[in-house]
Amino acid sequence: MKIYFEKKFKENPETIIRRSGYAKIFDRRSNQTSYVRRLSNNFYPRFHMYAEETDNQLILNIHLDQKKPSYKKQTAHSADYSGETIEREVERIKKFFESYRRA
Repeated sequence: MKIYFEKKFKENPETIIRRSGYAKIFDRRSNQTSYVRRLSNNFYPRFHMYAEETDNQLILNIHLDQKKPSYKKQTAHSADYSGETIEREVERIKKFFESYRRA
């Protein structure tokens, strides 16, 4: 699920993402940086977020990874891209980012 924000924040968007409970990770297979927030002490399930910035917009793309990829060298995994759990997390993130919005 994608979340769109105007880039009018008091702080750097990456700082806000990390303060909201997400840790930065780097996937060597895809050569991409993303963010995760664990739901327990285990690696899965976890929220997984990609951030993209344009000149005036921040786009967060979030899903829920249920488990790690089943096959070696595969990026396919069991994930939820919508539903009540995702919607609650999106609302939490929106409220968090609103607290850092510049007037």
